[in-house]
Amino acid sequence: MEQNVIKLSEGVARNPLVRFMLPINFTLSDGEHLAIVGPNGAGKTLLVETLLGKHLLKEGEITYDFFPSRTQAVYDNIKYIAFRDTYGAADANYYYQQRWNAHDQEDVPEVCEMLTGIGDEKLREELFELFKIEPMLHKKIILLSSGELRKFQLVKTLLAAPRVLIMDNPFVGLDASTRKLLHTLLQQLTKKSGLQIVLVLSLLDDIPSFITHVLPVDKMQVSNKKTREVYLKSLTFREDAYGLDLKKCILELPYRNSDYNSLEVVKLNKVSIRYGDRNILKELDWTVARGEKWALSGKNGSGKSTLLSLVCADNPQSYACDISLFGRKRGTGESIWDIKKHIGYVSPEMHRAYLKNLPAIEIVASGLHDSIGLYKPPRVEQMAICEWWMNIFGIRTLKDRPFLQISSGEQRLVLLARAFVKDPELLILDEPLHGLDTYNRQRVKTIIEAFCCRMNKTMIMVTHYKSELPSVITHHLILEKCQ
Repeated sequence: MEQNVIKLSEGVARNPLVRFMLPINFTLSDGEHLAIVGPNGAGKTLLVETLLGKHLLKEGEITYDFFPSRTQAVYDNIKYIAFRDTYGAADANYYYQQRWNAHDQEDVPEVCEMLTGIGDEKLREELFELFKIEPMLHKKIILLSSGELRKFQLVKTLLAAPRVLIMDNPFVGLDASTRKLLHTLLQQLTKKSGLQIVLVLSLLDDIPSFITHVLPVDKMQVSNKKTREVYLKSLTFREDAYGLDLKKCILELPYRNSDYNSLEVVKLNKVSIRYGDRNILKELDWTVARGEKWALSGKNGSGKSTLLSLVCADNPQSYACDISLFGRKRGTGESIWDIKKHIGYVSPEMHRAYLKNLPAIEIVASGLHDSIGLYKPPRVEQMAICEWWMNIFGIRTLKDRPFLQISSGEQRLVLLARAFVKDPELLILDEPLHGLDTYNRQRVKTIIEAFCCRMNKTMIMVTHYKSELPSVITHHLILEKCQ
């Protein structure tokens, strides 16, 4: 008789806010490795939360059979790494610039403290070697790059030896070599008896070969499970019907006549950044001229986010460095807001810091004043601009929805609209396509390309995927880890 590790029959949530269009029927049988796929906002996360028992059922039944596990508790047997979980614990105590402020890091644990006493020694050694954890062990959690945080969270979860491991977009934010490493590790893990892997994926065509079955979710409806081969054969993509219209709308935007009129946007002269005994950046010379579009790349932990924190005036060490922004040297009287008013910015750190449950349009509007949250009511014409950009990003219908009650992919689109809303002279995009489905990635890429074709716009973009880079890129800076 086939063992059903998780079985949900005719499930209907008690809370109408998390209820699917039709009753849910779901089965994860022993030996299957599943991909739950669908566009942003489709209901993938809600399905996982329902399987975890987070949403009480009004109708239907969910049963578990975790044999050969010694316990039948859901918490012990199903481990879930969600989008925000990649940043570790204590999100409620985190603020946007904390990573760059050393005096606010005293109570933050080191990696080694968080990995002590979990799992057996052999598994720990294997995972530490595979993920190159040793160099990270004495780093503060808050100082890890987004890719390093992903490695840490995966290792911590795998050490718990779960029966079912559910991961939300596990490959996002990892450099190419680490993605390949993770793929290899997961493939090895699938060969272990008593462990099954479930991936929640937004990229519909990026399904690893070790996945045996695919479950499509769309518009709050759960489809029938298919084998990976059958699903891939049936896969078709929507054409981006908005491409030409998007470009036309963005190119015809009126200019604000508030340009900074400097030929040099960013100039770093022999800039070095240290935390404790660690060099993050060492004697870096870098000049970004007006109108240039830079791709910034490097392995996880090479200093990309630190470099951007200097440009955005978020890092206190920038005052001790020889840095000029928009033609003015740091520390010569300009305020942080004088700098930020020219910059549109989105990053994993920003997404992490946004725990404000405001209506989505107010999150977009906060970009007008570079605040985390909305403290100055926008004028009517400013709200109209916010709504215009939300429409450009395809999220106008979400404008009144609370930010924390929409999917992580939809949150990313809201934060992207926030970055564009003031028509900035300098656009800084740190992994902007994180968590976006195939369709929205192409849409956002089109928007970025169109925006960069506007007069005198400058851009710096970080990504680990060459395919994500827009065609307008003119220069490339590759950072290497300091020795």
